[in-house]
Amino acid sequence: MIVTADDFGVDVAVNEAVELAYNEGILTCASLMVGGRAVVDAVDRTRRMKGLGVGLHITLADGRPVSQRRNVRSLIDHEGRFKNTLVSSGVSWFFNPIVRHQLAREIDAQFRAFIATGLVMDHVNVHKHLHFHPTVAAMIISIGRRYGMLAVRVPDEPRDILMKAEPGVDVPKSRLKPLLWLLRRRMTRARLLQNDNVFGLAWTGAMTEDRLLALITHLPEGLNEIYSHPATADAKDMRRGVRGYKYREELAALMSPRVRQALIANNVTLARFSGSLNKG
Repeated sequence: MIVTADDFGVDVAVNEAVELAYNEGILTCASLMVGGRAVVDAVDRTRRMKGLGVGLHITLADGRPVSQRRNVRSLIDHEGRFKNTLVSSGVSWFFNPIVRHQLAREIDAQFRAFIATGLVMDHVNVHKHLHFHPTVAAMIISIGRRYGMLAVRVPDEPRDILMKAEPGVDVPKSRLKPLLWLLRRRMTRARLLQNDNVFGLAWTGAMTEDRLLALITHLPEGLNEIYSHPATADAKDMRRGVRGYKYREELAALMSPRVRQALIANNVTLARFSGSLNKG
């Protein structure tokens, strides 16, 4: 089981939580936002955390580009932040050649920014899982392989496991299955490592201790990834905190002795993507 913290570098409170959860908890990986306000602090902390699998958290929404504004004007709003109109953005990514050119330029810039940190790239994933979009997926594969990308998260969450973990709670069926199937096919053809299952979509911002314990009990065979958003502060105390996210509870879950005991009891092995390459 890979245990990942997303949004590494977005805020010092997130970086603090990553360091705590790795040193004193079950965290094995973190996904770095290279355009985040606290990215320098995140990289500095990573150098103290030998063995943490740090990957690139490509950001195309809810953040700022790494490229200069003039090079990505079609991707940003008047404040210089990525547009959050995901439906219209998705259409333009597919049909508009000017937008596609700028999108590829920004994805390339984020890979270059990660390489410039000197960190080893454990994996790649995308904020809000936007690589289910065929255009974004194709670009990440073609660009990422030039920078040594070896593993990518596939945001495919098994509904039946969630319903076993929380009996009586209905989980809506995903409408993205055809796109996820295409994404898996492309990753397989590119010989990239991918997780068999991921957990964190339906319970995003609320991966609490009880839910971690339930998932560990019902964890399917294969390479599983659980991701969360831990922080040492509440949403109201962070500049870009998401209202309703249980940041502190998610950190507590990652550091819970009960969770560690459950891993042992259920013979679950903790891993990084880079430590699982022989399973691809």
